[in-house]
Amino acid sequence: MWSTRRATPAVAAFGLVALSAFPAAASMTATSSGAGPQIFGIPYEFILFALTLIGVGLFHHRTFLVAVTGLSAIIAYKFFVTGFAEGAGLEGLQAHMWHERVTLSNLFLLLIGFAVLSRQFEDSKAPDAMPALLPDNWMGGLALLAMVLVLSSFLDNIAAALIGGVVARHVYHGKVHIAYLAGIVAASNAGGAGSVVGDTTTTMMWIDGVSPLNVVHAYVGSAVAFLVFSIPISIVQQFHQPIQKHREGEFKIDWTRVSVVGIILLTAISANVCANLFAPELLDQYPVIGIGVWAAIIVTAVVRKPLFKVIPGQLKGALFLLSLVTCASLMPVERLPEASWQVALGLGFVSSVFDNIPLTALALNQGGYDWGMLAYCVGYGGSMIWFGSSAGVALSNQYPEARSAVKWLLHGWWVVLGYVAGFFALLYVMGWHPHAPHKADPTTVPHASPMGDPATASP
Repeated sequence: MWSTRRATPAVAAFGLVALSAFPAAASMTATSSGAGPQIFGIPYEFILFALTLIGVGLFHHRTFLVAVTGLSAIIAYKFFVTGFAEGAGLEGLQAHMWHERVTLSNLFLLLIGFAVLSRQFEDSKAPDAMPALLPDNWMGGLALLAMVLVLSSFLDNIAAALIGGVVARHVYHGKVHIAYLAGIVAASNAGGAGSVVGDTTTTMMWIDGVSPLNVVHAYVGSAVAFLVFSIPISIVQQFHQPIQKHREGEFKIDWTRVSVVGIILLTAISANVCANLFAPELLDQYPVIGIGVWAAIIVTAVVRKPLFKVIPGQLKGALFLLSLVTCASLMPVERLPEASWQVALGLGFVSSVFDNIPLTALALNQGGYDWGMLAYCVGYGGSMIWFGSSAGVALSNQYPEARSAVKWLLHGWWVVLGYVAGFFALLYVMGWHPHAPHKADPTTVPHASPMGDPATASP
């Protein structure tokens, strides 16, 4: 048991996240539809969602029940009181869920599919050979985090986090510190922030017409954030459980199974890239990436049968995340605050508790953002709390002890510090370059100085 005194830093860190997120959240509330009852200008839906998130943070052994209860309360409130954005009653609910079908089904298929993939990777015995490739000291943990970061630049961050989690379990004899788990999630999100195939939010930008070159500078922030959190977290892990020493001899790696893993990952990448290049309209109609992953799993099962028994254990975690994503989609937010670097900074904190997919969609519709800076904020920002990103939820299925927001912040506060340091490094080095609505005019709006008054996009 850990005392209240030890919990104080985590509570303070959570307070920092909440207070930093509040201005952006309040601004979003101010521009919401406002048709329903409000308390101090805040719609009841936001209050119900906030209570749900607090419940998830406090009752980490009952996260699924809390999330489903919160979703049920929000649906009931909108069903009987305010109605849905798509209409009132059952028809409105059906229309809303149909509108969200691609996001929810794709997320579900990827969470379960990549869990199956990570078990294939573990059964290949390739993780057993990792101690021979990693240094014997804290730099081994640093190298593993760097591997996750690089993988997530071209893989989905869920897959990168799960692979990192499997390797960590082997090289640290199953004793992985919660700070290091936070580091794995942060590395996976940082790696995907500047790549249009590494994260759902950047892929959304690509689909919507944002050039991949306009998000790549997010890696400036990711690199600084990685340096801030990765070194101390690797040292903490080394003290907690030293990395496994090099072992002599040969390892019986099942290279056929490793190839199966590679085929599944390549299929995911190909489905994403090909759909974006040749048939982007399909991405709004079908869960293309999720279908591609499962098609590859089924086809390669002829060569190496996957362990489908892992699926029941993953269902609760997947449905938990889908519940929170659905809650976020039901919030009466129609517009974000006027684009500025201050708002982008706040959105990063908001994304640690609020699904970044609808935030990104709103930003794309509104325009006027620096897309690389936004990609860094909403991508990496979800790492600050375990349920803030799909990678964190997926990893918590491997490590249930991670499902404590207080412990996550208490031990992984370096991730929050990394976010702030990375943001201001990105702002200082690259400046704030807002873009006009990219479908109308892709030119960049100039600005006077990176730390001066934020420039506004031209209409």
